[in-house]
Amino acid sequence: MTMITAANQAKAHELTARLTLEEKIGMIHGAALFHTAAVPRLGIPELKFDDGPMGVRADTYDDNWAPRHNTRDAVTYFPSGSAVASTWNPAMARLVGQALGEEARGRGKDIILGPSLNIKRSPLCGRNFEYMSEDPVLAAVQGAAYIEGVQESDVAACPKHFVANSQETDRLDVDETISQRALRELYYPAFRAAVCDAQALTVMGAYNLVNGVHCCESRELLDDVLRDDWGFRGLVVSDWSAVRDTKASAEVGLDVDMSVTYDFDDYRFARPLLEAVRAGEVAEADVDAKVEHVLAVMDALHMLGDARADRKAGSYATLEHAQAALDAARESIVLLKNDAQVLPLDARAMRRLLVVGANADRVHSVGGGSAVVKAVHEITPLQGLNGCIGGNVEIEYVPGYWADQVTQDDTWQEDSLENSADDTRRNAERSRRLREEALAKVREYAAGGDPIVFVGGLNHDHDLEGRDRTAMDLPYEQDALIDAMLDIAPDTVLVFVAGSPVTMDWADKASTIVWNWYAGAESGNALADVLLGNAEPSGHLPETFPKRLEDCPAHAVGTFGLAGHVDYTEGIYVGYRYYRTKDVPVRFCFGHGLTYTDFEYSDLEVERVDGTLRVQMHIRNVGSRPGAAVPQVYLRLEGTGEDRPAYELKGFTKRWIAPGERVQVSVEMKADEALKYWDTKAGAWAVAPAAKVYVGESVEDLRLSGSL
Repeated sequence: MTMITAANQAKAHELTARLTLEEKIGMIHGAALFHTAAVPRLGIPELKFDDGPMGVRADTYDDNWAPRHNTRDAVTYFPSGSAVASTWNPAMARLVGQALGEEARGRGKDIILGPSLNIKRSPLCGRNFEYMSEDPVLAAVQGAAYIEGVQESDVAACPKHFVANSQETDRLDVDETISQRALRELYYPAFRAAVCDAQALTVMGAYNLVNGVHCCESRELLDDVLRDDWGFRGLVVSDWSAVRDTKASAEVGLDVDMSVTYDFDDYRFARPLLEAVRAGEVAEADVDAKVEHVLAVMDALHMLGDARADRKAGSYATLEHAQAALDAARESIVLLKNDAQVLPLDARAMRRLLVVGANADRVHSVGGGSAVVKAVHEITPLQGLNGCIGGNVEIEYVPGYWADQVTQDDTWQEDSLENSADDTRRNAERSRRLREEALAKVREYAAGGDPIVFVGGLNHDHDLEGRDRTAMDLPYEQDALIDAMLDIAPDTVLVFVAGSPVTMDWADKASTIVWNWYAGAESGNALADVLLGNAEPSGHLPETFPKRLEDCPAHAVGTFGLAGHVDYTEGIYVGYRYYRTKDVPVRFCFGHGLTYTDFEYSDLEVERVDGTLRVQMHIRNVGSRPGAAVPQVYLRLEGTGEDRPAYELKGFTKRWIAPGERVQVSVEMKADEALKYWDTKAGAWAVAPAAKVYVGESVEDLRLSGSL
C-alpha cells in the first residue's frame, strides 16, 4: 500500500531547508490551472493535478481553459461514484480505482481529484451522481477500496470535498450548521476511512463553511480532526478558488492553493503570502510545514531523485480499462421491479423491439462539471441493444421527448463560481409532439405483443456541478409520456439513466423498472447484457428513493438549497435512518435490488471474538439462475441513553451463488467500530452495551435477527 513513511518525511524536511522562501511559495500555489511551480535546481518537478471522478480530464492550456489537444488526451470513461457504490462490491470499487490510477499516471498526472465522498443529504444536490451514498459505512468501504486501487500506480487519490459539500446552491459561501454528532457519525467516516484505512496521500478542502468557518480556514477540520485525530501526513489542496483569506488559510493545515483564474501570482498563497511572511504577519514555519507535506507526497510517489527511474508509467484508453468499466457497469445496474417477470428479455423469441426515450440515444461523458471526460468511446443504450441483439431483430427507435444534447462549454469552470439559474421546461411543445408520435408506435407494438423498452431519466443539464435541481420531477414532460405508455402497455420495461432519485407517481402501474446511473463508457453494453439476461443484475441502491421530496429529512426537518445559511436540523437522521425510524413510506428503500433468482437466508450466528464482530449465515440460491446475494448487516444500538436510529448499516458483503447452491457467508466488522456512537453529553465516543442485529437484502427486507 502506498503511504507516507518516516523516510519520506525526513527527505521532505531536508529538502525544505535548502529552499528559498520564493521557491517554497511557488510550490504551494497554482503556477498554472492544474500544476504548481518546479524547483529545477533541486530536481523538484511540478506537481500536476487533474480531475476527475469519472476519468482523467482533457488537458487545458496552463493559462486558459481551452482544450489543448485533439485526440491524444482521450481516455476511458468510468462509472460514476453512485454506480461504483451501487455494486456493493469493494473489489469492483478497487478495480475501477486501479484502472483510473493507471490512466492518470499514463497521462502524466500526479494527483487525481477524486473520489467524491460527500454524503447524499438531498435528492436535489447537483453533484449527487459523483457521490457514493447516503450511508457513511457504504461510502467508507467503497471509497477506501477505490483509493487503494488508484494509488497502486504511483499517483495520489484526492478524496473530496472535506467536508459536507452537500449542495451546490451558494456553494462558495453557504454556512452549514451541523452538530458534532452528525459530523462524527455521518459526514466524517468516509474521509476517516480514506485517510486511516486507505492511506490517501491527499485530501481536498471544500468551498462551504461549517459552523461559521470556511472549510479551507478551519483549524478544527484541518488540524484537530484531520491531522491530530486521524494522523493524516499528506497534502491538503483547496477546491479551486476556495481559499478566501491568506492569513486564515496559511495558519491551518491547508497546503496548496488552487483556483480557476489565471492571475497565478495573485493567488492567496502567492504574492500575498510572500508579503505576509516578509512582514512578519505569517510565520515562515507555517510555509515550511506546507512544503514538507508537498515534498513528502512527491517522495511517496517516486517523483524525487533516483526514485524517478522506478516510477510506474501507467497507461490509458486500453482494452483492459474498457473491460473494467464494463464489469463495474454490469454490477451497478439495479433491478427495481420485475413483477411480471418480463426480464430478462428473450432475443430469440423477438421479431422486433421498440425503444423509446431520448436517453437511449444520448451520451453523458460530455457534461456534468469537473466530471466531464473526453471519452475514447461511450456506448449508448440504443447502441448496446443493437450490438447485443444483432440483425435478427428489428429495433425501432423514437425519442418520445425533446432533450437537446448540450456539450459543456470550455468556460464552465469560470462560470461555476456563480450560481446558475435552472431551466428545465424548455421545448415543451416539441416534447408534446414527440410524445404523440411515440404513443402511436407503442399502440402498434403493444397490439402485436412486441416488447417495448423506455430509456429516460436525467442528464447533465440536471445532474450538474454548480447547480442544484429545483424538484425531483422528471424533466421534459417524461411523466406524461410514461403514464400514457403504461396505460397502453403496462409491461413496458422502464429504464432510467440518472444520478439522483426522481418522483415515480406512476410506479404502481409499472411492472418493470431498471435503474442505470451514469455508468461509463460501456454503460449501453452493460444495460443490454442485463436486459437480455447475458449478465445477472446485482446492483443495490446506495440511497433511498423517496416518494416525495417533502418526505426527505433535509426538506422535512432541516433546510436545503438556501443561500447564506443551511441548518442540518435532522442531525444523524439522514436517508434510511430517518425513513425507517419515523416510519415514512418510500418508493424504493436503501439497499434494495432484485436479481433474476431468489435467495433463502437461515442459521444466523452472531459472535464477538477478539475485538471482531462476526455475523454468519447460510444463503441458498433457490432459483434457476446464478446470482449475487448481498447480505447487509444492520444494528440497532441499545442502552445508550440517547435517541438512536432504528437501523444502521455496519457491514455487508457480496457473494455469487450458483442455482441450488447453499453457502455459509460471514460478515466481519471491528466490534468497537460497529457499536460506537457519539455521546452528546460527554462530547466523546462511547460504546453501546448491547445491540439488535438484523441481516437482509435491504433495510426493508430483513431476513434474520439476533442480539449482541
